[in-house]
Amino acid sequence: MEHRASRRELLRITAAGVAAMAATPARMLAQNAAPEFSKPETPEQAMQLLRDGNQRYLQQRLSACSTNLAALREHSEGHQDPFAAILGCADSRVPVEIVFDQSLGRLFVVRVAGNIAAPDTIGSLEYAAAELNIKTILVLGHSKCGAVTAAKAGGAVPGQISTLFQYIYPATVGAADLDAAIAKNAQIQAATLRGASPVIAEMVKQGKLSVQAAVYDVGSGKVTTL
Repeated sequence: MEHRASRRELLRITAAGVAAMAATPARMLAQNAAPEFSKPETPEQAMQLLRDGNQRYLQQRLSACSTNLAALREHSEGHQDPFAAILGCADSRVPVEIVFDQSLGRLFVVRVAGNIAAPDTIGSLEYAAAELNIKTILVLGHSKCGAVTAAKAGGAVPGQISTLFQYIYPATVGAADLDAAIAKNAQIQAATLRGASPVIAEMVKQGKLSVQAAVYDVGSGKVTTL
C-alpha cells in the first residue's frame, strides 16, 4: 500500500510539473506584452487622463513605472502615438511624465526655461498636433519659476538667458506678485500657440485639439488648470 501511494504521489507531482512547463510560455507572453492603452478620442478625455495621473502622483500611487518597460520599448520602437503634448519648463523639479503618471510613448514633452512659445517650440508642437494626432496641448508653468523671477526682476544675467525675457516679460506687466506672473505667463504662452500657429488654430477650431494652461506647485505636487 505504501509503495502504491508513493507511486501515485510521484505521478501527481510529474503531472503538475508538466502542466507548469506548458503554462510557462503563456505566462512569459503575458509578462512581456505591452500594457493595454486606449488613446483618448477627444481633448476632454485627454485632459481627464492628465488630471487622473496627477491625482495618482499626489496620492503616491504611481502606475507608470510598474508596467513592463522592456515591452513598452519594443512596442513603441517603430512608432510613437502620444495622446497629449506638454510645453513645460526645463526646471529639474518638474518631471512631467512623473507628475502626470504617464509611461513611455504617452506624452510628447517640450521643455524650455519659462515654458515659452517660441518658434522652435511652436514647430515641435505643430509636429505633435499634425503628425502624431495628439488631443491636447498643456502649457505647464510652475511655482518658484526662475525664468519668470529673472524676467520680472529685469536685472543683468549671463550669456543668452536674457533672450528668453522677450517672451516672458508681458506676463510680468501688471502682475501683483510672482505667482500671478507665473500663471499669466502660462496663459499667454497658450494663447500664443492658439494664435501664432495656423496648424494648431485650425485643429482647435475643428474641435480636434485643445490648448490649455496650468500651473504645477513644486511644493504640493498639484497641477491646477487655469
